[in-house]
Amino acid sequence: MGIGATAGVAAAGGIALTAQASSGTGAASGGSGAAGAASSDALAFDKDAYTTLTTTITDADGADHEVEYRFHKAVTYVAAPVDEKYQCLNVSVPVRIDGTAVDATDAPILFANSVGGYMPSSVADATGVGGGGATGMPGGSPSASTAPSASASGEVASGGNGMVNAQGGMVSLPKLALAAGYVVVEPGARGRTLVDADGTYYGVAPAAIVDLKAAVRYVRSNKGRIPGDVDRIVSSGTSAGGALSSLLGASGDSPLYDKLLAAIGAADASDAIFATGAWCPITDLEHADGAYEWNWGTNPTSSGSTVDQAVSKELRSQFAEYQASLRLKGLNGFGTLTARNYDEYLVRQYMEPSATRYLAALSDADRKSYLAANTFITWSGGRASFSWADFLTHVGARKKSTPAFDAFDLSAGENNLFGKGTAKARHFTLYSLRHENGGSARLDSDLPATLHLMNPMPFLTERPNPHRTKHWWIRLGTKDSDTSHTVSANLAAAANALGDEVDHLYYWDEGHGANTDPGDFIKWIARITNHTPKTK
Repeated sequence: MGIGATAGVAAAGGIALTAQASSGTGAASGGSGAAGAASSDALAFDKDAYTTLTTTITDADGADHEVEYRFHKAVTYVAAPVDEKYQCLNVSVPVRIDGTAVDATDAPILFANSVGGYMPSSVADATGVGGGGATGMPGGSPSASTAPSASASGEVASGGNGMVNAQGGMVSLPKLALAAGYVVVEPGARGRTLVDADGTYYGVAPAAIVDLKAAVRYVRSNKGRIPGDVDRIVSSGTSAGGALSSLLGASGDSPLYDKLLAAIGAADASDAIFATGAWCPITDLEHADGAYEWNWGTNPTSSGSTVDQAVSKELRSQFAEYQASLRLKGLNGFGTLTARNYDEYLVRQYMEPSATRYLAALSDADRKSYLAANTFITWSGGRASFSWADFLTHVGARKKSTPAFDAFDLSAGENNLFGKGTAKARHFTLYSLRHENGGSARLDSDLPATLHLMNPMPFLTERPNPHRTKHWWIRLGTKDSDTSHTVSANLAAAANALGDEVDHLYYWDEGHGANTDPGDFIKWIARITNHTPKTK
């Protein structure tokens, strides 16, 4: 299996949580009804159905804040749900912070998905903000495999809200956003392992992105009932959740999803969002094998062995062709990005600045010690410099075998993601399909369209979507080998070429799921939305 972090335990470490129920004005909201039984008011948000909770949240600067908020639990967001356990969302609305009443009527909305590994994500059992993300049995179904992806890095325990700071503690963006006075929406979504009693996989692509779009439509259709500014929805997600957050931003209001949304009874509203936050996005899957080999092809595996270099070379050649077809220009006037110069671009634009920031923040003694242990870095004039080859050696073992995503034996999580019907897994690239089935084999006819629905890049490059987000926050660790570093760099370059605001950087020496500047993200939301907290 080849998808980064797996869905599972919700992130709570590093945030002191002492939630206690107090007098609410109603019970938590439940589902909206059985599939196919939609009524005219089935998608009306009940603003009086909440529980009032009080929790202590430690912000990114280490300060504690007592936050009282209204918690609307497990609200079904479609009129004809396939599985209400996953097609529901939680809404948290701050009403008092450190004893001061706040007005969240026009606050930004953090739309925080908890998807990891393209696995199912449910918020139905959450007891408060930041408590979603668990995978498990699908509602009404006898079983569902929730085995973690074999490529899971171990740095994080869950998806979109499972992030690790520089000290190894967990980061919960929903809690930080709530403490800043934002409204927090946490949507669940179907995932690749869900299977019904007849053996049909009902959470495979493109179910997850369709569900997240439906959740956005639900929020937008309830303007005035759900507090917060529905025109200032900011998405967040990590790993596969980061990929879906990117896709949500890139594909806003695309008619390609309309029939799929109608089939589950999504609200008749926009699914465009204002901004995207994406950490280590596992995306552009049909080109990810080539990109991975270009980046990590010569790095040893964890056992010290080398992957099949003939296969690696063929995949690197595919990457060169794909990269040339994009005709993307690097940030800061770098020029056209190609397989030949991408290493120079990554070092200059991302890796050296990342190392420089890290080293500059150390004490003189710690910096001296680090440099002594990492002699490949030249430190001169307050700036780090090194070669791409030395950087790869510094990272060490690659996370995945080859092909990394469309495995020859169909064992990768992405093979499961593109399963169909009772087929748990399928090949989704011609290279892997023909390697196993011969040179005349053809991909299933539905796959090109399905791949398009799961990839943000076509919405930015082939036919730029005018309804995409115009604000991008993209992050990943320099030691993250769950996918190629070119994946997020291409995403940033594509958005930048369209004139969008792009804030993209790498965390030095951090792995998959890292988030060492969560407070900056919360401040970024305030800046791009022109939000000033209001008190009552």
